[in-house]
Amino acid sequence: MTSIDAAANHRRKAGVKSPKKDKPKIDMTPMVDLGFLLISFFVITAELSEPRSASLNMPKDGPPMPVGDSSALTVLLAGNDMIYYYRGNWDEAVKGNKISKTHLSSVTLRNAILHQKYQLDLNDKQENGLILLIKSTEKASYKNIIDVLDEALINNVKKYAIVKTEAAEIAWIKDQL
Repeated sequence: MTSIDAAANHRRKAGVKSPKKDKPKIDMTPMVDLGFLLISFFVITAELSEPRSASLNMPKDGPPMPVGDSSALTVLLAGNDMIYYYRGNWDEAVKGNKISKTHLSSVTLRNAILHQKYQLDLNDKQENGLILLIKSTEKASYKNIIDVLDEALINNVKKYAIVKTEAAEIAWIKDQL
């Protein structure tokens, strides 16, 4: 018996060779580098953008502390970005018609703060300095309070307080509106 050669049945064409087909290889090195760069970028930016809060020092409970009339500047927040401000004592300001009205977007409040600081510097009362009293009505928004606090920081006011509005001041504001 003879053996059948399976290779003999397949004939190749003379002179034509088929190219070898290699499997494609993907270099993952740049992809891994990019992945590590993105991870490190997000870790660093997450560390840099931690939320910060302002410290708030609250006074101790007890009797109210008297404030010198010459060093006090009181700001009344009336709502709708309208404010009234006066220097010194409330009763004297009402009698002398020395209550000024302005809008929070104007620079009038900044000028009033700077003028009061300048007057205190002229009178050599730097040991006390300017005390900014912020009083809010029910119509005032949180944004209004923050805007006045920003003005205090911009003008380097070291002493400021958010104080309860007196009934006489609320009634006077209602009469103005």
